[in-house]
Amino acid sequence: MPVMRFFSKVAKQALLSTPGCGCQPLTVAVRNISFSPRQVTSDASFHSVSFSETDHPKVLITGGLGQLGVGLAKLLRKRYGKNNVILSDIRKPPNSVFHSGPFIYSDILDYKNLREIVVNNRITWLVHYSALLSAVGEANVALARSVNITGLHNILDIAAEHGLRLFVPSTIGAFGPSSPRNPTPDLCVQRPRTIYGVSKVHAELMGEYYHHRYGLDFRCLRYPGIISADSMPGGGTTDYAVQIFHDAIKTGKFECNLRPDTRLPMMYIDDCLRATLEVMEAPAETLSMRTYNINAMSFTPEELAQELQKQMPELEVTYEVDPVRQAIADSWPMNFDDSNARKDWAWKHDYDLPELVQTMLNFFGSETRMARFN
Repeated sequence: MPVMRFFSKVAKQALLSTPGCGCQPLTVAVRNISFSPRQVTSDASFHSVSFSETDHPKVLITGGLGQLGVGLAKLLRKRYGKNNVILSDIRKPPNSVFHSGPFIYSDILDYKNLREIVVNNRITWLVHYSALLSAVGEANVALARSVNITGLHNILDIAAEHGLRLFVPSTIGAFGPSSPRNPTPDLCVQRPRTIYGVSKVHAELMGEYYHHRYGLDFRCLRYPGIISADSMPGGGTTDYAVQIFHDAIKTGKFECNLRPDTRLPMMYIDDCLRATLEVMEAPAETLSMRTYNINAMSFTPEELAQELQKQMPELEVTYEVDPVRQAIADSWPMNFDDSNARKDWAWKHDYDLPELVQTMLNFFGSETRMARFN
């Protein structure tokens, strides 16, 4: 300990010396060790390499085995090349995902591991999907806090240190019962009552802080409920809108855990993935803000069931309300105002409710439905 204090004293004296002592190069060398906000001086600035300056971005997707990661990887690989998009997760990937393109193990709570991945693979874009969703997070608050907040801090520091373009999704869950609900604008009161929502507000504010403080190219979309046919529900409050299709095809019966009149904003996954790509490719000067609402449609469980029953009249729908999920849904927006996204980077959705239902049923296939009901 005395030895460490001695060296600390010597280093402090050297750094406090005037430039004439020949110690100025030492100060520069110390700053060049790392550009991490964890240790950088107050006058630092970071700027990501713009898309126009590179042939293709090199993309890392965290939490890549979730509902959105695999779909986004497929879209980005088609656009930028298979080897330029790396999926990562802490889980073992299915064979179809493993053989579809680069996959790597990464734990967002392991800062050193993440940093090595970014450096060794020359990553320029980072898409951070790792998070515990609303209902799952309420069942394990400590884990949600660790993954959704501590993991985010690692991502932010690494993205700033290496000049990455960073995308972190937010959600309808970032709003609370005191927010205007119909419609909900981009800027308004946000007082969520779930750890998931709190962590997303935290992500929005920290990302914008890093943008203004360090020049980090942070981009964020508030997703509505996302509906996809090729993935199972993952514990979110809006997942009833996915589960109903699985149950309708499998059993012809569906029990909904929300009230029939619970209105929430929703979006088909293709629209969601395209919006993510479009905001990532948008020139920085077109973005008037760093966090945008995006929306496509807004419906209730009853309206979704009625639209589905137009093509599957035998479908039986009952309601057994889960008070936890219902309380969450009642605190969320009923409809999103996404006029800024439509104005700034020409966002436009393709799927409304009839197109959504038809697309989902087409995915499962008419032969499956005929086998079940004939």
